[in-house]
Amino acid sequence: MSAQLINGTELSKSIRASVTQRVKQLSKQGITPGLAVILVGENPASQVYVRNKVKACEEVGFYSILESIPATISESELLTHIEKLNKNPKIHGILVQLPLPGHIDSSRVIESIAPDKDVDGFHISSAGALVKGLPGFWPCTPFGCMKMLESINYDLKGKHAVVMGRSHIVGKPMALMLLEKNATVTICHSATVDLKAITLQADVIVVAVGKRKVLTRDMVKPGAVVIDVGMNRDDNGKLCGDVDFEGVSSVASFITPVPGGVGPMTITMLLQNTLDAAQKTHPAN
Repeated sequence: MSAQLINGTELSKSIRASVTQRVKQLSKQGITPGLAVILVGENPASQVYVRNKVKACEEVGFYSILESIPATISESELLTHIEKLNKNPKIHGILVQLPLPGHIDSSRVIESIAPDKDVDGFHISSAGALVKGLPGFWPCTPFGCMKMLESINYDLKGKHAVVMGRSHIVGKPMALMLLEKNATVTICHSATVDLKAITLQADVIVVAVGKRKVLTRDMVKPGAVVIDVGMNRDDNGKLCGDVDFEGVSSVASFITPVPGGVGPMTITMLLQNTLDAAQKTHPAN
């Protein structure tokens, strides 16, 4: 068996084309979705992520602003800055790029964002809505993973889905989204005993642990669907995921590549959330 690729780059283009059309329709009514991206400090990786997000906004016709703030800013000053954006009617979504400098409480900063502008889906209100199955903003990376499963018409009802990783950003919300689609969900983590025994039972495996080749061929049953959220570099500096792609693709039915898999979808779902946020402020449109 040779797995079929779930091409995140192509799927992303399709969704962004739809977003662009919706933006054009809103613009006829004088509404332009607005996203504010806040970057604190000069983390090189964060700078790349932020540039990509701003570029994506421009491509679909959003109004976007990038606020680059020195790492020396105090927590109270940052909170004041966010409050101004909360009150800005041109801004429908606010994203604070993580990680933040050590002297700033990330949780407090995220909670200061108005829930109706929490397009990253990290606010406790968003998390609560997800737990209760209510409408709200879904965290972008697991949201993108769900869209990828949807793109192959995969029916999750009754399937055993294993999520490797329990972060607030990917693992936990991913498990809840799968559960919402009636999958039977197991979450594995660093304290899991006999990981292989569990993954071999899985119909779907989502890997988000930040460690290369943590999922190998012998841990995957034939025909399973594998979603690789990881983003690492191998010994040659080449981008790779958390999955041993070459080995696992020989037994899986579908697999996401790295790069070109989940990564492009994360930014795309940010655009989707921001567009939805703009539309919610004008429910009659």
